Parts: sequence; C-alpha cells; structure tokens
Amino acid sequence: MAKEFKYKGKSLEELQAMSNSELADILPASKRRKIKRGFTSEEKKFAEKIKFKNNVKTHLRDMIILPYMVNKTIKVHNGKEYKQVIVQPEMIGHCLGEFSLTRSKSKHSAPGVGATRSSSALSVR
Repeated sequence: MAKEFKYKGKSLEELQAMSNSELADILPASKRRKIKRGFTSEEKKFAEKIKFKNNVKTHLRDMIILPYMVNKTIKVHNGKEYKQVIVQPEMIGHCLGEFSLTRSKSKHSAPGVGATRSSSALSVR
C-alpha cells in the first residue's frame, strides 16, 4: 500500500481546495512573501494556461509550484533548451527552476593530439 502524500498535515485534495492566501500561510517564508505580494502578469498568464492545458513551455524558473499544477507536464527553459518536468505532489512549494538544471556534469576524456608535449608522441590510429 502506497503512503498517502501529506504537506504539513494536509492531503493533496485539501491543498487543491485552499485559496492562494491560505496556502501561503503554510509555505516557507520566501514563498509566502512572493504569494502575498502577488504574481506578475506573466505568472498569472502562465497559471491560467496551465490550468487548462498540459505540456506548457515557460521561462518562469522562479514560479512556485502550486497544488493545481500536480500531474501536469511543464517544459522549463534551462538557458539552452526546454527540460520536461512532470510535477509530482512532493514538488509543491518548490520553484520550477530547481528541477531543470542549468549546468551539466563535465565529461573529460583523453587529451587531444598536440594538447601537451607528450601527446604529440602518441600514435594516432
């Protein structure tokens, strides 16, 4: 049996029934402050679009994940491309940018020919 999701003692259905101001009261301080100050016009437009449509592209990396976004697919821009993020209940209260990393792990291999004095002695086959 899978464990039921709870955020600070509230189930997903209870969170989805809450208004933004009620939700802000249980979020951490920085997220609470952002909600209480109000969303920008771009964020409001994105919120309306995501309510009706799935698979939305956005540059809003600092948008807070709210309960109505759960089980939606959002493509978040990481500076180069759009990374697909499927919103899970555990992501509520985080920002979209946290799930679309901007830096990739560097992959080092052998040095190229002429990179060092010794590499010019290697046979190239």
